[in-house]
Order: sequence, then structure tokens, then C-alpha cells
Amino acid sequence: MKLWSFLLQQLQNQNKAILTTVIERKGSSPGKTGYKMAVSANGDLAGSIGGGVMEVNMVNYAKEMLNKNIETLTIKRQVHKPDAGENKSGLICSGEQTHAFIPINNTHLQLVSDIVKCREEGKTGLLSLSNKGIEFISKEYNRENIESNIENSNNWSYSEVLGIKDHFYIFGGGHVSVPLSQVFSMLGFRVIVYDNRKDLSTLHSNTHAHEKKIINYNDAAKFVKEGQNSFVAIMTVSHAEDELILHQMAGKDLKYLGMIGSKNKVKKIFDS
Repeated sequence: MKLWSFLLQQLQNQNKAILTTVIERKGSSPGKTGYKMAVSANGDLAGSIGGGVMEVNMVNYAKEMLNKNIETLTIKRQVHKPDAGENKSGLICSGEQTHAFIPINNTHLQLVSDIVKCREEGKTGLLSLSNKGIEFISKEYNRENIESNIENSNNWSYSEVLGIKDHFYIFGGGHVSVPLSQVFSMLGFRVIVYDNRKDLSTLHSNTHAHEKKIINYNDAAKFVKEGQNSFVAIMTVSHAEDELILHQMAGKDLKYLGMIGSKNKVKKIFDS
């Protein structure tokens, strides 16, 4: 998120930049596919493609593109072996990674703005890079996905679903939900808290949750997206409401489903 916000700020300040993305990784390599770094014309940078002397060299390469006003999209292979010739990265971990260098200028202001807005709203979209350009389409996805195809330096493509973030759904906005929201927000989750009480002080004062909604617990199922990025914690004000929500969540494809309660309460609900 910080990288795209950084790019947006640079464009708003009339600064060009180079977006560097790891589009392929083989073997033992510090930069995983999808790692990104942005270098601005004013020398500022954000993100990382793996660090070390290789990253320093790639930063210098991006700066050279900016200094020479190169607008052509290009890729550069880095091999982590000392005998790799012109492709050697300076590292010795034996793997390799390929970087795409994408010039970013004012014509991309709307595209970068759309990405930032999409991520702020917890939505997803498809980022596509190729020798022909860069595109972003806002669309609903529930799975992370990266596809890469490199035939040569003049024919390559890369696509990645952006915005897939771990979501932590909390049913019940009482006292326990506040520190729980804080912890999971710090861990990078998007935290959503649901309750059916309109005047609940702990819900209104919860500044850690990204979303807070008053809902009818009979419709709880429709407020939770399925997928391995969805985590659910049930802690309403009553065992009857806990059971109502648990019944709706039990059949869903979720990464985690938990419910607060004493052994006696949990046994009664499970028996029911």
C-alpha cells in the first residue's frame, strides 16, 4: 500500500518514477515474484525487490532510465552467481530473478489513483504488465493469483491480483472486540466489526477497525467473503446469537473460525 501511495504522491508532485517488479523468480533468490520497488526522479524510493548489492544496482539502473528519459518498458534478468557474466547480480545465492522496469508519468495518474482507492476500500483488481504497457482493472477476486510469461525481452507479460488482504471479521462489538481489533490491525489484517446494537459505545469508540456495521445477525452469512483470506471470530452479547452466527459460518470456506465461550457454553452450542 505504501508503494502505491508513494507513487501517487510523486505524480501529484509532477515527478516521474520507475516501477520495478519481480516478474519471475527461480531457485534461491531474495526477491519473490511480485516484490516491487519505486524510484522517483527526485531520488526517493519505496518498496524492495530483495535488497543487497543487486537492489542497489537496480536502483541505479532505474535512475539512469529517468536521467535519460527512457520511456520504453524493459526487463532485466539477474543471476545470483559470480560467473553469470553480464547478468550477474552481485549475490551468490545461486538463484535468479527477472525485473520489469515500468516508467510511470502523469499519464498514469488515474491508474495509480484507482489502485490506491481500490486498496483503501478493501477491494481488489488485476494489475497487468507487458512490453506493451501497464493496465489495472478493478474487479472482485477472492484468490491471490500471479501469472508470468517471458519469451524474450520484446515479448513478455505479467499479471497479479492486487488487494487480496487477510480479512478479520468480528461478530460482536463489545469490550473484547476493541483490543482484538487493535492486534489484528497491527498484524496487517483488514478488520471488520459487526453488531446488531445501534447505541453500543465500544463499537463507536473502536478506532482500530477499518469497518463497523450494524447488521441483522440473521443475515450474517452474506457479510463474510469466503476464501483462505477470511478469518471469523464470534463474540456477541448472547449465546443464542453466537449459535445463530456459528450455524451460518460453519459451512463456509474460511481460513479460521472461532467463538469465545466457556467449556459449558461451547458444549451446549455444539450439542445443539
